[in-house]
Amino acid sequence: MGLRIYNTLSGKKEDFVPVEEGKVKMYVCGMTVYSDAHLGHARTYIAFDIIRRYLEYKGYKVTYVQNITDVDDKIIRSAREKGMDPLEYSRYYTERCLSDLSALGIREADIYPKASEHIDDMIEMIQKIIENGYGYVSDGDVYFSVDRFADYGKLSKQRIEDMKAGARIEPSEKKRNPLDFALWKSAKPDEPKWKSPWGEGRPGWHIECSAMSIKYLGVPFDIHGGGRDLIFPHHENEIAQAEAAYGKGFARYWLHTGLLKIRGEKMSKSLGNIISVREAIKKYNPEAIRFFFASTHYRSPPNFTEEAIEHARRSLEKIYRIYDILGYFERKGGEEEDEEVNSLVEELKKEFEEAMDDDFNTPMALKAIFRFIDRLNNKIKVSGIASRPSKLARETLLKLCNVLTLLQDVKEEEIDMDEVVGLLEKYGIEKRIRSPEEGIDALIELRDSARRERDWVKADSIREDLRRLGLEVEDTKMGTIWYRKRKL
Repeated sequence: MGLRIYNTLSGKKEDFVPVEEGKVKMYVCGMTVYSDAHLGHARTYIAFDIIRRYLEYKGYKVTYVQNITDVDDKIIRSAREKGMDPLEYSRYYTERCLSDLSALGIREADIYPKASEHIDDMIEMIQKIIENGYGYVSDGDVYFSVDRFADYGKLSKQRIEDMKAGARIEPSEKKRNPLDFALWKSAKPDEPKWKSPWGEGRPGWHIECSAMSIKYLGVPFDIHGGGRDLIFPHHENEIAQAEAAYGKGFARYWLHTGLLKIRGEKMSKSLGNIISVREAIKKYNPEAIRFFFASTHYRSPPNFTEEAIEHARRSLEKIYRIYDILGYFERKGGEEEDEEVNSLVEELKKEFEEAMDDDFNTPMALKAIFRFIDRLNNKIKVSGIASRPSKLARETLLKLCNVLTLLQDVKEEEIDMDEVVGLLEKYGIEKRIRSPEEGIDALIELRDSARRERDWVKADSIREDLRRLGLEVEDTKMGTIWYRKRKL
């Protein structure tokens, strides 16, 4: 069974079949850059980073587009409060937001189109909509006629009649129907404006994403994503605009992330519980934040608490511990095989892929990784692991964790040679060493000898000196092993 994806459009899981074999074209709604990026943004972009990485793992060439809304009512209001030009204001926050997401460990999109740089594309699309009978001009504004689009509501599963009955939208003298939405807004004083066939003005929010996604990905393209809060009206309107303009399907699969909760409550300005990415990475390890989000399925609402982040940090420590212990065994050299370890690796890959093929089920993928770690720990306690299977297990663990955005910043920090030489001199070990690792092995041999002679003072002293170098020492049935103790 191949990859199956839950499609909001159909309301069920479907086999994933891309428009073009071997390629995936993916568009994710980006930020409206009127303030710093927050953990709600991180929730969505980490989820789609994982989705993109898994598609690449499966061999697809992925083109990932994430727009930047730099022309918007909120931006204009915020810029006005600061006494800044709106486009200058949005440029400032674009840099901050993208920098913060990068600091959090989210991979960059292939293309970041800005709304302000694609006005001509939007005007061209609006003209098509009008020509096809779905849009109308009203006193310098242009509106989409919802009544003309028979499939309106198919994404959010709403009927136009019901929407009209419960409409909270104030009717406007310019609109024929209170549900009609703006494609183009006529210019107002002190707002950014561009020339158009309908007079000076600026685009409506929804047209931006329709125009930019189609410009870079064509139509139809494979995956359109965003937060669950964008299903209606934003994504519903995107579909209406695109299909009205081009007369064919827009995006094949619609994916939506569950909205973040902060300590059990919806994240909102009114509750004062919005946590910026900038604040979060000062307080918490960025990788622990990524692990926290990966531990909840992308369609479910994660609940951010200090306890959850601490659990994520401890879980990461387990992954790093086995990764570094495997590095210890790999360093020993040799070509010996171990069918048991090879079998565990194949089982891990199978369980991981089955989980991720089931609508990117990251919690189940993590369970597979921790089952693998438990099995390896049992194996190490009983017999240790030869170098070659250790290398295979370590490389596989790294590759699968990378898909989940984990272990992507692994650095093999060098152990200070002078400090190791100093310890050899302290314990009277006369040995010329070519590497710090060789010296540590000699210190471990001396410690093992001290333990056999029940010289616990010396054994404990060596252990503590190695800990000061950032190393952990563990005694097993197969002898003493050491590895780097990472700070998370």
